[in-house]
Amino acid sequence: MTDEMLMKAVKDGDLQQASLLFERYNKRIFNFLAYLASDRVLAEDLTQNVFLRVIRYRTSYREGARFEGWIYQISRNVLADHYQGQKRHRSQFIDVENMSDTLPDNTDAAERDEKEHLLQRAMARLTEEQRQLLVLTRFQHRKYEEVAQIMNTTVANIKVKVHRAIGQLREHYFTLEKI
Repeated sequence: MTDEMLMKAVKDGDLQQASLLFERYNKRIFNFLAYLASDRVLAEDLTQNVFLRVIRYRTSYREGARFEGWIYQISRNVLADHYQGQKRHRSQFIDVENMSDTLPDNTDAAERDEKEHLLQRAMARLTEEQRQLLVLTRFQHRKYEEVAQIMNTTVANIKVKVHRAIGQLREHYFTLEKI
């Protein structure tokens, strides 16, 4: 069964089908939230909240709409709601797993760690939307079409925003590198 068929069944009251959706999406949603929250325990809690909202707001799912876009929108809302409810500020650093995999192999460990640290600090200086776009497109390798649906906008708009986010990231990175 497709995700959309499973969600239609959940919407119609067959809540057992939600477990299949959970199996298919919990790791993706967790990784998305872990990248953005920079806290694995918090990401676990937020992931559970996402799936609770899937069940709670099942009647708001529009038949024919892609389930993946809908659940990522819920994920973004859960994260935003969490931070709006918190008085404390987010950590300055983003915990980006396996970042070293994207760095050249010819650098030694100390230099690689420093570059990773600079990248984390540069990511932290981006807006929430820019971080979300880069996580979805660069770390989770989502297609622009998928991201456009998740963000409820056009593909052209996503391309422009990703381009600008990369430019901002580059600018922040090189500024931090000079310090």
